[in-house]
Amino acid sequence: MTLAVSATAAWQSERNRLLGIAYRMLGDFGHAEDVVSEVAIDAVRQERRSGVDSWPAWLTTVCVRRSIDRVRQLATLREEYTGPWLPEPVDVSRLPEETVANRELLSLTLLHLAEQLAPEARAAMVLHRAFSMSAPEIGEILEKSPAAVRQMISRSERRLEIDPNAPAPRAKDRAALEKLVLAIEDGDIETVVAMLDRDAVLWADGGGKVKSAMNPLFGAARIARFFTCILGKAVAFDPSQPVRAEIVDVNGEPGMVLRHQGRADVLVIDAGPDGTIRGVRQVSNPDKLTRVSL
Repeated sequence: MTLAVSATAAWQSERNRLLGIAYRMLGDFGHAEDVVSEVAIDAVRQERRSGVDSWPAWLTTVCVRRSIDRVRQLATLREEYTGPWLPEPVDVSRLPEETVANRELLSLTLLHLAEQLAPEARAAMVLHRAFSMSAPEIGEILEKSPAAVRQMISRSERRLEIDPNAPAPRAKDRAALEKLVLAIEDGDIETVVAMLDRDAVLWADGGGKVKSAMNPLFGAARIARFFTCILGKAVAFDPSQPVRAEIVDVNGEPGMVLRHQGRADVLVIDAGPDGTIRGVRQVSNPDKLTRVSL
């Protein structure tokens, strides 16, 4: 076996796991695939120069560092993005088991919230929560002390409101989602308003490809007006069946596909402890809807 084939074989064995790391870091599957492909090239070049004691460790380190670099590059591009930017939703049933791991940090809500974290803090969270790596192991990758890594993880968990002892992401209230589906299909805006927390926020990502809210909408009243506008236009477009809604898998949790005016939107909700909806994330950019079951 040649050195190059050995590097390629190691990368192929680890590819799906690396993809899971990169997607959680970037929130964009296409960019994650690009990063993992770049890691393959790096692996071949590295083996031509010198041997590698542990390919899994080396590949993980390079994947994380390349993902951190890509996060910083994308931050500038996303400042110029048309309207709010949301992660690309995926149907995890289509993904290999190694990519999904234990489904930690896969929810669209957490991927969006994780955009608040510094790139290295995000990497520490991903490696610790989704891939069960220890602080010393993460410290070697990030070139930080174990104590610094533990501090980063603790602060990030508080910021994202993650229970450090919970083995899985926060469960969404499926009953609330089912109720919302029926209300939207029936055009029952009063029920929609009643389900929303007074300070709820809606983010709508159309990416300039379809009409959508250009800024986050704050408050139940504004969100209600947004859905009223959608319903009115949908009735004008198709009076017999203006809106159809159904529950689908979105990043391992129940989400909604909303069909209206000849298009499809994917929505996920963030329900508070009292069951009210405090966040709605609506992905309408058709370029981001190729990996969900529509």
